[in-house]
Amino acid sequence: MEGALAVKTVMMVVIVAHCGAVPTTSPSQEELSKAQDYLSQFFSDVGVSAPSSIWRSSLDSFEDTLRKMQDFFGLEVTGQLDSNTLEVMARPRCGFTDVTRYGHFDGRPKWDKTVITYRITDYTPDLSQSDVDATIAKALKLYSDVIPLDFKQIDNGTADIMIMFKARDHGDFAPFDGESGVLAHAFSPGEGNGGDTHFDEDENWTLTSAGANLFLVAAHEFGHALGLAHSQVQTALMYPTYQYVTTVGYKLPSDDRQGVQAIYGVRATSAQPTTEPDPKPQPRPEPDPEPTSEPAPDRCSRNLIFDAATSIQSSLYFFKDGYFWQRSSSWDGISMKKIQSVWPGISKVDAAYEYKKSNTVIFFEGDHYWGIRGNTVLPGYPKPLSEFGFPPSVTKVDAAVHVSFTGRTLLFVGNKYWSYSDRSGTMDGGYPKFIHRELHGIGRVDAAFENRGYLYFSHGSRQTEYHYQRRRVLRTLLNYGWMDCN
Repeated sequence: MEGALAVKTVMMVVIVAHCGAVPTTSPSQEELSKAQDYLSQFFSDVGVSAPSSIWRSSLDSFEDTLRKMQDFFGLEVTGQLDSNTLEVMARPRCGFTDVTRYGHFDGRPKWDKTVITYRITDYTPDLSQSDVDATIAKALKLYSDVIPLDFKQIDNGTADIMIMFKARDHGDFAPFDGESGVLAHAFSPGEGNGGDTHFDEDENWTLTSAGANLFLVAAHEFGHALGLAHSQVQTALMYPTYQYVTTVGYKLPSDDRQGVQAIYGVRATSAQPTTEPDPKPQPRPEPDPEPTSEPAPDRCSRNLIFDAATSIQSSLYFFKDGYFWQRSSSWDGISMKKIQSVWPGISKVDAAYEYKKSNTVIFFEGDHYWGIRGNTVLPGYPKPLSEFGFPPSVTKVDAAVHVSFTGRTLLFVGNKYWSYSDRSGTMDGGYPKFIHRELHGIGRVDAAFENRGYLYFSHGSRQTEYHYQRRRVLRTLLNYGWMDCN
């Protein structure tokens, strides 16, 4: 590469073949070779464009670099190629070297203009052209919402950021490698190829959790195109490993926002959130579904607090003050009704969960609970909480959620929670337990539900997206992000 292009660094999202768990003392030659390539590409001073053949082969060099990698990802620093280290190396990720907290490229390159043009020259057949245009614009808006830059799409000529979907060799000395390898790459700001962003056409581009989510990959790559390197904060968009998270109401996590604002400053009209992604409301009030002496709750209020939430037959239900909102999986908008209009006799829902194996939903109301199937209240209900297995001291359940992969329902009361087996109809032994001790990062819970494999815990108007298997907070947003208020 010559001229300005010579100082640019190509950013790549890389999926590494899974090596599997091996004993600490005896990695296979193939695993050792892959680990050397990984460390050479992401954790050596050589940088991403260096071929693996220049890797220094001394044992001390390998162990020192391996310790650096283990320390970065919060692993036990052993200098040994153990199974945990191999698992991290196998995760999908971007192809630039890793840094701590938010990071910038050497010299902190940036765009010295306030309007950045972009052009999509080659589209993917996986999505309609209008969907690609809208998704790219949405990904760029994450940044224009918080920094004094605007992005303008053009249809011809050379733009600041040229975007294409191409397979294999596409003319930039960084050929793609086919399906399930490198997803995309981007150049840092500058003349020539600066800012250009390329997506591997061999991938299956989607707007969902399947395949490669275009919004999430594009948003990450545009961070590089604006001058951001990688972050060590696991909830940051610029964290090196790729993982799907729900895009509903998504905005820049605080670490990424601070990083890009350190380069470009703060947009004058930008409200600075104190936590991570908050959806931006454009309230569209609905009339009350039925005459009532009290107004129906406003779903677009930033201070919206849920009484309860649950899935019911693939839709999400959110309960508040005698009403519920239904968000359909087919996405035909948000509908609102009074609880009693669908389930007579139930005036309020404090907690709810769905047990799919019996096609049953449980509603908790005060000191009793109901069994529901569809729009029908099952015979024999309501029943007292004592029949559910609670002690007499429990007079109200705050939240409930069924965790599908464990087959257990978590029931929250104050600062403690119980674990319940729906199959046997009994509480598990050893409970209740303190929430904060077992579910790291979670305190009291007002409402809870599972969606696409993640748990969502609400307290007040805020909500935490949670990875239950890893006991890890992914991000924070506001409840009304589910209410179609954008």
